[in-house]
Amino acid sequence: MNKAIQDEINSLSPQSADGSSRRGFIKASVAAGFAASVAPTGELLAQVITTDTQGLTAGMIEIQAKDRKIPAYRAMPAGKTKLPTVIVIHEIWSVHEHIQDVCRRLAKRGYLAIAPDFFVRHGNVMQYKTVPEIFSNVVSKVTDTEVLGDLDAALDWAAGNGGDAARFGVTGFCWGGRIVWMASAVNPRIKTGVAWYGRLMTTVIPATPTHPHDIADKLKWPVLGLYGGKDDGIPMDTVEEMKTRLSFGGKASQSSEFVIYPDAPHAFHADYRPTYRKEAAEDAFQRALAWFKKHGVA
Repeated sequence: MNKAIQDEINSLSPQSADGSSRRGFIKASVAAGFAASVAPTGELLAQVITTDTQGLTAGMIEIQAKDRKIPAYRAMPAGKTKLPTVIVIHEIWSVHEHIQDVCRRLAKRGYLAIAPDFFVRHGNVMQYKTVPEIFSNVVSKVTDTEVLGDLDAALDWAAGNGGDAARFGVTGFCWGGRIVWMASAVNPRIKTGVAWYGRLMTTVIPATPTHPHDIADKLKWPVLGLYGGKDDGIPMDTVEEMKTRLSFGGKASQSSEFVIYPDAPHAFHADYRPTYRKEAAEDAFQRALAWFKKHGVA
């Protein structure tokens, strides 16, 4: 990893306490399908979107991170190089079918899209049947230092495997949306990002001691925030506070924007959940593509 980026990461959050305690653990593959906790009744919604792989190179890869290899899903136009690249940061269900499909949707539009498994050091969320189990057993143990380091490793992989290092972007959903904001304060290799309903302020724990509100005036590149006005977990006053804090920062902070969908709940883009709102999701995806184009990632 670039030393300057590591120094930036260290300034935001402490190093992982467990270091290399689980160096030998790599999941056999990123899961196909959905986690049990996504649909505890065993039923998924009929509106689930499935994007085919025609014209694409898509599937599993391994990325060399600082301490281990980590699995990732990637999709890209077949036979193409020097592609604009988007790192897709998953939700709490890791790189499940929805995130893989997002990668394919981006690939169909000319992108190299890569979704690393940022949870690999701590367990397989697919085995748990409830969200609280996922948080207590996996998510609460994942440190910002690990994630931001793995994100940089994914950029390294992209640069050597068909991506254009001059056109790096990042997008993330829910848990990953927060990471988009955090990465914007430490990684100068990325040109812009799109955060989908990522928390801006939440309970501080050792793994995540810093939050988007804390780094709002330190952004290295602009972020587009896509949020639902009826998101029970992200109060609109935290969005307004983020806007205020961004206004005190430099050019990247002040160039960041929010789009609020007044009637949309949390996870309105998640077509496999009851929270899906087709109109908002489609509009937001087009805005994300336009944002990447505006900032040179297209």
